[in-house]
Amino acid sequence: IVAFWFRGWQLPLLIQSIGHISGGHINPAVTFAYLIGSQMSLFRAFFYIVAQCLGALAGAAVLYGVTPSNMRGNLALNTLQPGISLGMATTMEVFLTLQLVVCIFAVTDERRNGRLGSAALAIGFSVLMGHLLGLYYTGAGMNPARSFAPAVLVRNFVNHWVYWVGPMIGGAMGALLYDFMLFPRMRGLSERLATLKGTRPPEAEGQQETRGEPIELKTQAL
Repeated sequence: IVAFWFRGWQLPLLIQSIGHISGGHINPAVTFAYLIGSQMSLFRAFFYIVAQCLGALAGAAVLYGVTPSNMRGNLALNTLQPGISLGMATTMEVFLTLQLVVCIFAVTDERRNGRLGSAALAIGFSVLMGHLLGLYYTGAGMNPARSFAPAVLVRNFVNHWVYWVGPMIGGAMGALLYDFMLFPRMRGLSERLATLKGTRPPEAEGQQETRGEPIELKTQAL
């Protein structure tokens, strides 16, 4: 439990540090959610996900190398807990990631009249809540890159698809829920397609210049 509390505080610090550089996605499911919400291009989303997986592998490899063999264990590999079926696990990962993505979209939405508190801290608490809930079901993957890295190093991919399918579906559902129901974005199909292709209509570019200062987890189309 202490480790999950640490992660709940560590993530906001990381997002606050690199949010202005890359958007601070870190998580392929979050990047996929922004893609589904037509807030970034296919090109950028692909390379973000590749970079996230490579970064996770690099971090896990360093941890593997500096940890004595009698202490490595399975490098915190995400696995299904006894009695949890594949359907239960996938459903849990869907809803854990859905609440995270809705939180991210809500606290970083530039259309809000006022932003009280820290967006990064709110996201950290959302991750913490997800881990406290999902710990005894799936280990609370929520992030395919985080699940992928230890699976590669310990060469254990049993039921690994759950930690990709569940978060990706949850991320997509969170994006659609927020953008079409909770706080609809009044954008036409042409503007959405232009964003996905990496181009923006002139009027969209003009609107972007008039917005307020950027905050964490926002990306611009290439």
